[in-house]
Amino acid sequence: MQAIDPKITEFINEHHVLTLATSSNEKPYCANCFYVLLESENSLVFTTDRETRHGMEALKNPAVAGSIVLETNIIGKIQGVQFTGKMYEPEGELLKKAKKRYLKRFPVAMLMKTNIWVIELEFIKFTDNRLGFGKKLIWEKMA
Repeated sequence: MQAIDPKITEFINEHHVLTLATSSNEKPYCANCFYVLLESENSLVFTTDRETRHGMEALKNPAVAGSIVLETNIIGKIQGVQFTGKMYEPEGELLKKAKKRYLKRFPVAMLMKTNIWVIELEFIKFTDNRLGFGKKLIWEKMA
């Protein structure tokens, strides 16, 4: 498995909320979710119920997009990730691994009845103005 550039994983690991975009019947929708990065799988892990709009839409159409951003009004410090991937509920060993990683970062989730989901990342564009104005790092999953 092709590793994601360490500059990108460092940024992703420094944050904990992603914006997730799903769609159904040509109508897009966004949701915000707490997440962790499962580096060994190039996947983002989060929780949501199947009955949420984004959960129901992903069950019909697993192709998703999203972003993780640093909020700043200082142009030289702008950083953010835009990504695409496939969203699904993991099973077996992947479910165990994902759940363990998620609960380690968000132990309060143990008190909730919810489902673990992963986004298997396929494309990442990382903008980091600290490396130069408009500097972008691209990562793509190899076929």
